Amino acid sequence: MKYWAGILCLTIACVKPTLKEVNLIPKPQKIEIKDGAFSLNFNTDLIFDSLFYQEANYLKELLNLKLNGKNNTIELLKKEGLQEEEFFLNITKETLKLEASTPTGIMRGVQTLRQLLPTKTNVVTTKIPCVSIHDYPRFSWRGMLLDCCRHFMEKEFVMRYIDLLAYHKMNVLHWHLTEDQGWRIEIDKYPKLTEIGAWRTEKDGSNYGGFYTKEDIKEVLDYAKKRHVTIVPEIEFPGHSVAAIASYPYLSCTGDSINVGAEWGVYKDIYCAGNDSVFTFMEDVLMEVMELFPSKYIHIGGDEAPKYRWEHCEKCQKRIKEENLHDAHELQSYFITRIEKLLNKNGRKLIGWDEILEGGLAPSATVQSWRGEEGGITAAKSGHDAIMSPTSHCYFDYGLDATDLKEVYYYEPIPVELTKDEAKHILGGECNMWSERAPQELVDNKVFPRILAMCEVLWSDFEKDYDDFYSRVQKHYPKLDFLGVNYGFESVPITSKVVFNNNIFTVSLIKGSPNMKLEYSINNEPWKKYVSPFSIDSTSNLKAIGFKNKNPYGEFEQELIKHKATGKKIHYNIPYDKSYQGNGDRNLTDGLLGSTENFRDGYYQGFSGTDMEVIIDLDKITTFSTIQTTFFQYYLSWIILPASISYYISEDGENFEEIKSIINKTPIMQEGKFKHSFLFEKENIKAQYLKVIAKTIGKLPEEHPAAGSDAWLFVDEIIIN
Repeated sequence: MKYWAGILCLTIACVKPTLKEVNLIPKPQKIEIKDGAFSLNFNTDLIFDSLFYQEANYLKELLNLKLNGKNNTIELLKKEGLQEEEFFLNITKETLKLEASTPTGIMRGVQTLRQLLPTKTNVVTTKIPCVSIHDYPRFSWRGMLLDCCRHFMEKEFVMRYIDLLAYHKMNVLHWHLTEDQGWRIEIDKYPKLTEIGAWRTEKDGSNYGGFYTKEDIKEVLDYAKKRHVTIVPEIEFPGHSVAAIASYPYLSCTGDSINVGAEWGVYKDIYCAGNDSVFTFMEDVLMEVMELFPSKYIHIGGDEAPKYRWEHCEKCQKRIKEENLHDAHELQSYFITRIEKLLNKNGRKLIGWDEILEGGLAPSATVQSWRGEEGGITAAKSGHDAIMSPTSHCYFDYGLDATDLKEVYYYEPIPVELTKDEAKHILGGECNMWSERAPQELVDNKVFPRILAMCEVLWSDFEKDYDDFYSRVQKHYPKLDFLGVNYGFESVPITSKVVFNNNIFTVSLIKGSPNMKLEYSINNEPWKKYVSPFSIDSTSNLKAIGFKNKNPYGEFEQELIKHKATGKKIHYNIPYDKSYQGNGDRNLTDGLLGSTENFRDGYYQGFSGTDMEVIIDLDKITTFSTIQTTFFQYYLSWIILPASISYYISEDGENFEEIKSIINKTPIMQEGKFKHSFLFEKENIKAQYLKVIAKTIGKLPEEHPAAGSDAWLFVDEIIIN
């Protein structure tokens, strides 16, 4: 049965576009551009199959048509035999025909139509280019995580992101609703979760927080349903539970009263796995969650759950004995499996971060792989479904120096290690927007334009062509402007490549965007246009500025330190962690200093749970008087200064003499991010080899939120003068 309908309000109208400007993200599987345009005006009619009544109403919010049948038509028609999200869109001068088997397929086609509409207004007639499109997604799971716990996001903001996801054919909003720093979902049976757990005391003494009532959530769910976006709630177990424990202390191993978390990081206080009342609480909460959310998947977290409390808890140790478990890791598996049984009993499926693999995976759990791809590979090889969201490509809270637009675009969700059958278990992927470093007003800047690459990775199935994609992104910006998106840079606007050779630095400035122009200044001298690499022969301060489309586009500043060890070879007695390798084997003598704020800037070398021990070869017997080694500390990221640092010298590289040992006096829990230098001064030191040993504190201590976890050492430069 088909209906005729008029559209209620004209919100988008413009002059005829040039056909060459047809620009869609994600790129359709098949598209043919034809001559001419469809004229959308007040006499255009809408015909739709009764199955697509809701989608026709959605169009009414976009366009305005009359019901006289004297002009061209828009048709939403059912076509049998297509996949759930597959559609055909054929636009001629007379007819705009959208065909699909399901309402979801029609909605995906409507979003394509939205992107074909011009963005300017105040013109009576809108011209839509004649095209023929056949489109369908590569992956069924195309998601974005929105963390509304570290920073609370207004209900309207969440709905805005649902619309932005739909516009770009993403189909899952992973809604992170409980955390150490705030419980955001109303639970009738446990009112203190929002009375206490939704609020924290900030360092300035202010009260911060918020939560979503059940009516708020129903409104958001209805909004998402109309756009065919599935909302998957995440309720964290057993870790990241400080806000719940602050509300109900009996849920912890100690029963002590604690405050809602006011700092980022991982806390040692987690749900007690030996306490039956915890499982009663868990079941009560999840039953209310399932009553609200229709999604067949419920995300239960399962990540970053330190075992320190469990290992020191009589009740948890008793549970391990009673259940014939080997250790606390198997206790976590027991915990997760109990949750899964509850979810399965109610027709739902469990998703957890890849830590749920520890101690054995629950029977039908889906793994979200974030610590690299290993979790997803392990899950798929064992017959479990997986969602790929590794930090390397999918963490949009990370800066562009860690993951930029191009890196996201070239991400391949199916690991090469999987066979064709195993690859079927990769449902798709997610980009994650954690909010430790991104309150609501900064989310756009972090997410866009990188999400444009992710939506294309997950939807389109063709050989990668970054130049083509980049060109379409530039043409897509006016659409984002029209939608009010405050997008950020595509990559770090300006970076450098510095090579030290023959006693001079050769500096190349690298543009983060192809259509940029650069200028630079050395030691505050007059600005010069950057044309080609240049040389610097002494310690200097380098500044650069960028311009894109004649507008300022990024700044850059770098210290180049020329000292007696610059460019010298280093031997590592203890290898650095490959996750933070900096400039590789030359990092500690490359003459380049790391940031005072960003330990992920590529200039630091990391050692996890181990000491640092290196030997610098100065090539010949050299006289010097100072040794300075600089480290980074940020205790909330488990990065701690060394307990001590010792310097040794040698003339032959085999027999070393200790010349100084320095004990660190900076507190482990000192707030903030900062650098600290260990300096030794003595006249006329003579040596060819310098050994530097930095002793780690080992495990994080009792007073640390993540007590018992390995501490990191982050070292910058070893400067010899």
